[in-house]
Amino acid sequence: MSIVYQKNKQTGVTYVYENRPYWDKDKKQSRAKRTLIGKLDPETGEIVPTRSYKKEIVQDSSQLKKRGPVAITRIRRSFFGASYLLDQIGMTTGIRDDLKACFPEHYKQIISIAYFLILEESNALSRFSHWQRLHIHPYGKDLPSQRISELFQSIDEESRMAFFKKQGKRRIEKECWAFDITSISSYSLAFRQVKKGRNKEHDWLPQINLALLFGEESKLPFYYRKLAGNITDVKTVRQLMAEFDVMGYKKVSVILDRGFYSKENINLLFKNHQKFIIGVKLGLKYVKEVLEEERENLQLWPNLQTQFGAYGICRTIKWDYEQHRPYKGDVDKDQRRAYLHLFYNPEKASREQMEMNDYLTSLHNDLLEGTKKDYRLKDYDKYFEVASTPKRGLKISPKEDAMREATRNYGYFALLSNEVKDPFEALSLYRSKDIVEKGFGNLKERLNFRRMQVSSELSLNGKLFVEFVALIYLSYIKKKMQDAGLFEKWTLQGLLDELDTIERFECPEHGRLLGEVTKKQESIYQALGVEPPSL
Repeated sequence: MSIVYQKNKQTGVTYVYENRPYWDKDKKQSRAKRTLIGKLDPETGEIVPTRSYKKEIVQDSSQLKKRGPVAITRIRRSFFGASYLLDQIGMTTGIRDDLKACFPEHYKQIISIAYFLILEESNALSRFSHWQRLHIHPYGKDLPSQRISELFQSIDEESRMAFFKKQGKRRIEKECWAFDITSISSYSLAFRQVKKGRNKEHDWLPQINLALLFGEESKLPFYYRKLAGNITDVKTVRQLMAEFDVMGYKKVSVILDRGFYSKENINLLFKNHQKFIIGVKLGLKYVKEVLEEERENLQLWPNLQTQFGAYGICRTIKWDYEQHRPYKGDVDKDQRRAYLHLFYNPEKASREQMEMNDYLTSLHNDLLEGTKKDYRLKDYDKYFEVASTPKRGLKISPKEDAMREATRNYGYFALLSNEVKDPFEALSLYRSKDIVEKGFGNLKERLNFRRMQVSSELSLNGKLFVEFVALIYLSYIKKKMQDAGLFEKWTLQGLLDELDTIERFECPEHGRLLGEVTKKQESIYQALGVEPPSL
C-alpha cells in the first residue's frame, strides 16, 4: 500500500488516496485500487481525514492498542546509544516524519535497515538478524532476508517522489544544489539499465549510473536518479529540469561540473530561469578570447585571494541564447547576461605540469610497447609523431608545439554563472560540489553499494532508496563532526562505536533502565547538537 496525492487544478485542493496494488487475472497486469482518505492541509502538510475514513477509524479502534510505550514482555539488554543519536537526527532533519507520511506501513522497517547500514560498516544485509538481537531500532523486530527483499519491492515511485518533495522543501530557499553522477558496476543481465560505459577510471564496464543532488549549505542529499550506464553527464540536465518542475522546485540554484556543459544545456537553464554555476573548458572560443585579454592581469596582486591560493577576475559577457519554437517552426535568438569567472592557481599549475609529464611518459610507453588504449587515441596523434622504417624500426618524436600549447593553460580554470558576480563567491560555491563526491564515496564504501547485490529491478529500486535514506543520516553526522572539529579526535566509525556501548536494560517488573553515560559520551552528543539520553 502507498499514499497518492492528487491536486484538483480548479479548486486547488490536494486529495489524498490510499493506493492498493493488486493483480488483475483477466487483464494479466498489475492494477491499483484507490480509496479517498482525506485532504492535504496546505499549511501544516498533514492529512485531514474524510468523514467516512474517520468512521472506519472509530470502528477499528476497538482492535487498536492504546498509544504509549511498547509493553515489556521479556528481560533484555541492548545497545542503545548510537540508535538514540540516529533517532534524534531523524527528528531534527524531518526524515522520520517524511518517511512516515510517505510510507505509513513500512517507515520503521526502512529506518531500521538504514541504521544497520550506518552502524555495521560494509556488512551484508544478511547480517541484520544478528545485529538486531543486540541493538535497539525503530522496528524492534527481526527482518529476515526474504522480508527485506519484499520490503524493497514494496517501495513504489509515487511514495519515493513524495519523499523527495518533502525533503527538498525543507531546504529549497536556503542553499544551492550540487549535482553530479557516478557509476555502479554490475554484471547482472536482470537489469535493463545496465549498459557498458566508461567510469571515472576510464574502465569500459557494464554499469548503471547514479545521479545525486546535495544541498551546498546543509551538506545533505535529497534527490537521486538511476540512469542507464551509457548515459553521459551532458544528457541528464534536460531531465533534471523536467523533474524539478514535477516536484515544484522553481527558484533553485544548481552547481554543475564542466562535464554537464553544452550550449544546449546553458540555453535550457536560461529558459527555465534556473540560477547556475558551471565549470567551462578553456578551449571554448569565448573563454579563450577573454583569457587572452586577461592572462597578465590574472597574476596581479589585487586579484589574489590568499584564502583560496588563487587569482580571480570576473567579466560580464553576452550569452547568445537560442530557443527552438516548434509551434512556430523557428528559432528565437536573443542575448542573455552571464558572468565568466577566470582563475589562476600556481599550485594547480605545478601539479598539472607533473601530471602532464606522467601522462606523456605513459603515452610514449604505450607507443613503444604497442599497447595503445582506445580512449587515448587522439592524444597519441596530438603529442607524438610515429614513423616506422625497415632499417631504423619504430621512431617516436614529440610534437613540441602541441606540448608547448598545453603548458600555456596550466593552473587556469573557468566558471560560468548567470547569478554570482564575485569570482571567489562563485569559486567557494563551486568547490562545495565536492560533497557529492564524498557522498558517492560513502554510498559505495561505507554503505556497501559498490555492487548492487540484488536479483530484480524492483529490489534494486527499493534498496537504492533505503541506501539513500542511510546516506542522509550519514551526511548529517559527518557535517556535524566537521563543524565541531571532532575529526581531530575521532573517526566516524570510532565515534559511533563509542556511543554504541551505552546500554538499555528492560525488565517486565522494573521497566527500562539506561546504562552509564560517560562524560566523554555526553560531550560527543552535545558537540553533535543532541541532548544526551536519559530515562
